[in-house]
Amino acid sequence: MNSILNRRAFLSNTAVCGAGLLILQNSSSARSYQANDKFNIALIGVGGRGRWFVGAIPKLNTNVVAMCDVNERKASLSFEEIPKAKKYFDFRKMLEQMDKQIDAVVIAIPDHTHAVASAAAMKMGKHVFCEKPLTRTVSEARSLRRMAAKCKVATQMGNQGTSSEAFRRAVELIQAGVIGDIREVHAWNTGGGPGDRPIPADEHPVPDYLHWDLWLGPAKYRPYNSRWLSGWHGWRDFGTGNLGNWASHTMNLPFKALRLDTLWNQKSDSSAKNLVRLNPEVSGVHKHSLPKWEIIRYDFPARGDMPPVRINWYNGPGQAPGPRKMIEQHLGRPLDWGDAGEKRWADHAGCLLIGSNGMIHSTGHNMSFSLLPEDKFRDFEGPTRSLPRARGHEREWLSACRGGPPAMSNFDYADPLAEFVLLGNVATLVGETIEFDPVAMKIVNNTEADRALRHEYRQGWSL
Repeated sequence: MNSILNRRAFLSNTAVCGAGLLILQNSSSARSYQANDKFNIALIGVGGRGRWFVGAIPKLNTNVVAMCDVNERKASLSFEEIPKAKKYFDFRKMLEQMDKQIDAVVIAIPDHTHAVASAAAMKMGKHVFCEKPLTRTVSEARSLRRMAAKCKVATQMGNQGTSSEAFRRAVELIQAGVIGDIREVHAWNTGGGPGDRPIPADEHPVPDYLHWDLWLGPAKYRPYNSRWLSGWHGWRDFGTGNLGNWASHTMNLPFKALRLDTLWNQKSDSSAKNLVRLNPEVSGVHKHSLPKWEIIRYDFPARGDMPPVRINWYNGPGQAPGPRKMIEQHLGRPLDWGDAGEKRWADHAGCLLIGSNGMIHSTGHNMSFSLLPEDKFRDFEGPTRSLPRARGHEREWLSACRGGPPAMSNFDYADPLAEFVLLGNVATLVGETIEFDPVAMKIVNNTEADRALRHEYRQGWSL
């Protein structure tokens, strides 16, 4: 069996899927795969978070045939580790030149470039694994979901806890009604944001190892200044702050277990019962950077037999008024809110779902959870399993690439989750209550906020 996609022959026998998109016949692209086939993988971003994939992906019965990074210094170790892989700085050139050699891509680059890289790969029929958050803006997430469906490629977002035993078991317990009706959820991360900071005004020489124009990608051009890169997560043009970095984990469990994604899949209805309302409280309203601390109250309407629920998000709860003590009171124990030590990774982020018959506390990555109060649930076994299990997040995606069931955090699910998370940054941008229609993808009560759902692309970088 020829293991290389014959794109020229494929193009001559297929129609166009939307503007410039290919229609593929099934989730295994234009070729059929056997369970023991080695996939040819391209890695986009190998110097930061992507460094982890350089070590992990080759162990999963794959060939890494190409790597791309705009920062030659940060990527140097990865380039040396897999010397046979071709090296690129522009993923667009990589995809064009190695189209026939690439089956799938793994994307781990700054948030503002997630969408353009994912879209470029899917247009060429490549399966896509994209790190969280899925995109920088709400509209980009919606576009990737539609594109993945049209192109019928296997996708997965990198909120790895979704594939853990703890996450799937907690979802089963909640949906079985073990802790009763849930009307209140708390999710947090202690990190906080940068707060107000001046826009870099002076121009620095571009380091010879950095491809600055490619790093900017679809963002508006600006002269290089090192302050744009150091802490890019906190600049609205590039990052999504702890909502993107951590709420993609900590609010994943309530979003899945409480079936909040069903609100995105209903028929269009302008009545208030379908609206999601966000009420922000912030350290300050900043147009270019993210607040030092924030409290955002998400109010969701009822879904089927599940009651309305308020999800409270706290970023920097030790700095914000009130929530730290309240969370500890609910848990019945103090949390280690420090910035160092192994225990930090258990307690510095997490979520708490409060039901009429008990509570569930899950750690930041959803790798473990507790039924509370402990005395009540000490010997509790719970219902039988109802969800499939995964042997790992990347393995689940690769199985889908080979024609298996869709990964749980595929873009059909990851889009609504990402929109839910990213709406929080829109709320802190305007500092006012916003009401979002998830079917129409529209903020109905604030024109400025509604504009912020979308992105203006620099020439040459559109989806």
